[in-house]
Amino acid sequence: MHKPKKLVAGVLVLAVVAWLAPGATPAETIRIGYVDPLSGPFAATGENGLNQFRFAADRINKGGGVLGKQLEIVPFDNKVSPQESLIQLKKVISDGIPFVFQGNSSGVAHAISDAVLKHNERNPGNRVLYLNYSAVDPALTNEKCHYWHFRFDAHADMKMAALTDVIKANAKLKKIYVIGQDYSFGKAVAEAAVSMLGKKRPDIQIVGNELHPIGKVKDFSPYVQKIIASGADAVITGNWGADMISLAKAANEAGLKVPFYTYYAASDGVTAAIGAAGVDRIRLVHESPAGNPTAPKAAAEYYTAYKKLHPNNDINQPRIHTGLNMLALAMKKAGTTDVDKVAAALEGMEWTTLNGDQVVMRKDDHQLLMPIYISVHTNKNIIFDFDNSGFGLANEVRVEREKATLPAACKMDRPS
Repeated sequence: MHKPKKLVAGVLVLAVVAWLAPGATPAETIRIGYVDPLSGPFAATGENGLNQFRFAADRINKGGGVLGKQLEIVPFDNKVSPQESLIQLKKVISDGIPFVFQGNSSGVAHAISDAVLKHNERNPGNRVLYLNYSAVDPALTNEKCHYWHFRFDAHADMKMAALTDVIKANAKLKKIYVIGQDYSFGKAVAEAAVSMLGKKRPDIQIVGNELHPIGKVKDFSPYVQKIIASGADAVITGNWGADMISLAKAANEAGLKVPFYTYYAASDGVTAAIGAAGVDRIRLVHESPAGNPTAPKAAAEYYTAYKKLHPNNDINQPRIHTGLNMLALAMKKAGTTDVDKVAAALEGMEWTTLNGDQVVMRKDDHQLLMPIYISVHTNKNIIFDFDNSGFGLANEVRVEREKATLPAACKMDRPS
């Protein structure tokens, strides 16, 4: 007995729909890849970053989305490994995701940046845009710059210039110990510290300049003992995540009370680990002002809403909000998600951050230019603490955008 033609046709349609279903999502949403550590020693950092991206995307979606579609943040666990990151990047590309954010580890950033450049050269009809929100090796927007990479954080030299100005002004400091993670960012921090202090304060002696394996040191006591033995009266470190927590704990246990000048000594467990011992002693350079003793209304509302949703996390990277919103604005201005047109729209783009700062994406090297801040670890007048610890950051220094800007050393090849 023959089945009715309409029934057969209906079955075929359903079969086709079922077959296409897994691939239907890209048409319904604008998918954005997030490649960062979601397991291993730096998982807490990656998970908090993912939460912040999803929170920022949700705000954009509630405001109507982009081009009539909702943003979807798709996570990929790279275990903070360059090799694993390349595997995850292949998944991003094979899934048809045109935009990818990454921030933790400049070593990872170099691997992704190189791979994106090669892919885009070979596949002009299927390009990918790499959006770097936190990997700050200066080389990424200098000698290793390229058209398909944009950075939304101040790079290590911009931050070190601000830190060394503060150190220069403190006549009591005579001996500095530099310690960091043994990869491109840690090396960049050490090189900048030695070079800039040599010019600004030639009387300062670098009594230690040490790199340690990233994510593998469980006990930093031997390193702290070296710092103590050196007679250092201050420490500079770019350590982040688990390595910053372990260094802080070892310093506290050994009673090391010298000032620390840092890049990432806050939140994700670091503030709690530092505790009372770090009050007025630990300083942090960053791209956004601390929320204490006051925060602009927009920032305060955003931080409060996030904390209500994620009571055990903090907004410690406002640049995530900046980066995602600038991408959304670029898509709106381009009127498309086409990577070539979105990249062109991002060049030279200006944006007002949650904190009211005017930032601009420099066309020459795709480095976001911004004011830079230095804050101090404290428990005084805290409105927004970190790690639910009662401790947080208070603003001390603001470096205006014009002064924080360093020359571009990028020679960029642009697509025809």
